[in-house]
Amino acid sequence: MPSEPAAATSPAPHSPLGLPPQVLCLGEALVDRLGPPGGDPATDLPCDDRLGGAPANVACGLARLGTPVAYLGRLGRDAIGDAFADLFASRGVDTRALQWDDHRPSRIVLVRRDASGERSFEGFAGGAGAAGEAVFADQALESEGLSAALGPLLAPARWLLVGTIPLASAAAASALQLACREAAAAGVALALDVNWRPTFWEASADPASGPGPEAIAAMRPLLEQAALIKCAREEAEWLFGSADAAAVSAALPQRPAVVVSDGGSHLSWCFGGLSGDLPAFPVTVADSTGAGDAFTAGLLHRLCAEPALLAAADPQPVVAALRFAAACGALVCQGAGAIDPQPDPAQVEAFLVAQA
Repeated sequence: MPSEPAAATSPAPHSPLGLPPQVLCLGEALVDRLGPPGGDPATDLPCDDRLGGAPANVACGLARLGTPVAYLGRLGRDAIGDAFADLFASRGVDTRALQWDDHRPSRIVLVRRDASGERSFEGFAGGAGAAGEAVFADQALESEGLSAALGPLLAPARWLLVGTIPLASAAAASALQLACREAAAAGVALALDVNWRPTFWEASADPASGPGPEAIAAMRPLLEQAALIKCAREEAEWLFGSADAAAVSAALPQRPAVVVSDGGSHLSWCFGGLSGDLPAFPVTVADSTGAGDAFTAGLLHRLCAEPALLAAADPQPVVAALRFAAACGALVCQGAGAIDPQPDPAQVEAFLVAQA
């Protein structure tokens, strides 16, 4: 069972403070089964089950920061689904577009952690099924139901956040592509967290392998629509042959804002033609799961408050927003799981003061 609250029957369809969602987070909500440091999450004990999934993490992080947010995804009617329903209700995440699956379970991802807290994704509890088969609820996200829910959500929204994991399953890919089309038609900006996870595309894949031509082709329309792209250093190198954010931005026709992270090292950024590097905050890492999602939540939180940052003429406000986002990620690294350690604004500001 996940360690977060785990009892609810119907999710609350309200955003923080009762305001319309400014960010829509589409994709997987799942359990990260964290193995013991240095051990195998499939066989070794003790394991630690934590609610996760990048879009769900970002939604919860935004709600904790006070930005109204909606989650768009699909869960099984099981203990994991109940735990997420309770979590979303407690955080104030809008769940009008949350779908429920009566036949497929919510997904459990096996996460291996090394002695330093860094993690890799090893596969899934319960197997992955035959090629093209939707075994888990998140793989079966339905376009028709999503389209019906999107209309009232898109009208007040500023951002649609997506990752690439839904592209690995036919139904979820269709739903994701539909959401991107409707967001573009409504003038809602797309934020893309590349979040390449090879085991979601092929259960037996090497967790360290990069995307092949088919996966890159599937990602390309998202890369060419996004107003904001966040990727890890290795993802930028696989997709663009460079880890420099300015080079990544220049390689795309729309010249998006780009952030390229490198774990505990510096991050490279490019906003509105300005670019630079930002060093990481030095912290003791207990578990790096969800740190990048906390960063994304922090950055989208600031972009909702300061939309002019995308076309910045002055680097200082951009650096301030990136430091805020990096502080969110650093704080999550110091706790277990992706969601429990997510900070509120006062905690972020206190951390930044301590770093000054």
